[in-house]
Amino acid sequence: MRIDFVKKTIGIAMAIMLCGLPALSLAQDKPADNMQILRDKIKADKKLLVATNMELTESEAKGFWPIYDEYQNDLQKINRRIVGLLESYAADFRDKSLTDDKAKKLIDEAVAIEAAEANLKSTYVPKLSKALPVKKSPVIYKSKTRSAPSSGMTSRRGYLLVQ
Repeated sequence: MRIDFVKKTIGIAMAIMLCGLPALSLAQDKPADNMQILRDKIKADKKLLVATNMELTESEAKGFWPIYDEYQNDLQKINRRIVGLLESYAADFRDKSLTDDKAKKLIDEAVAIEAAEANLKSTYVPKLSKALPVKKSPVIYKSKTRSAPSSGMTSRRGYLLVQ
């Protein structure tokens, strides 16, 4: 009788553990999901801000939004490079392992990123000019700050939409 009780107790404990493990793994995935939800919310809010300020007609919107989405995707690639640069610098700074050679490489990468961004903007000017009247074409320019979302760091760059 005592053996039956022990078997039942072990069986129940194993069932609880098996049921609890998937919940535990879901709980571990939750921070990543929350971060992605936050990124998606920021993107949606940004798009809403652009839509509100642009005052596009329906036909203008059909031409503008695909270009905007493509530009944001291309800009995201540059943003990932910025995050990588900042993380690399932070790691070297924290570990006190920043050498002159590493610093030069970081500077070269920062300049390359700036050039890539300028090139990206110049690539999209003609596309926007075809999709929108010139007076409605947004001008993207630098402001003081822009955060790098996946790292929690802030870079001395940013964008404002101006009509």
